[in-house]
Amino acid sequence: MSTVGTFKHLRRAAGVVITLAVAAFAVGGSLSADDAVASQGTLEIKLSAATWKDVEKLVADNPGKIVVVDVWSTSCLPCMTEFPHLLTLQKTHGDKLVCVSFNVDYVGIKSKPAEYYRPRVEKFLRKHDTTVINLLCTTETDKLFADLKLDSIPAVYVYGTDGKLARRFDSSLLEDGEEEAFTYESDINPFVAELTSQGR
Repeated sequence: MSTVGTFKHLRRAAGVVITLAVAAFAVGGSLSADDAVASQGTLEIKLSAATWKDVEKLVADNPGKIVVVDVWSTSCLPCMTEFPHLLTLQKTHGDKLVCVSFNVDYVGIKSKPAEYYRPRVEKFLRKHDTTVINLLCTTETDKLFADLKLDSIPAVYVYGTDGKLARRFDSSLLEDGEEEAFTYESDINPFVAELTSQGR
């Protein structure tokens, strides 16, 4: 093939690539940086299958440290709104604190086991560059909530340095006139700060 012919061939190939890119943009809209990162898989996110027994073991394995467990789901908007504050809490207190993300997307549908939800959970975690301990609950939510005597999520469990539950933040804290039962900024952060200052 002549030089001119090669140039024309390469130009046509480039044109096809550009056309496909434009088509993809038209169909799916703009590709966000988060989507690009997620599709490339450049951020390693460790998401381990677990039950609440594993959470209890994790607390027991970290004596002398405060453990914060955030129970959340990708179907819970308040959960996802508050989630970044869990990451900030870990960065703020460093090795004095162990933060745990406990996802409860699995609702017990036989055709959709816990692993079915892994891709979308990992995508959310990757979007936030999550560096805390990430667990994917393999117990269906109805049973888990019944075992924990928990009405709904979001819910955050804070364990003291003695391994005992210091406080649970959940819907029972909702007051008249308030939109949310609790937030990290107003409730959890000050509580954890108090525990760390007292060495508890």
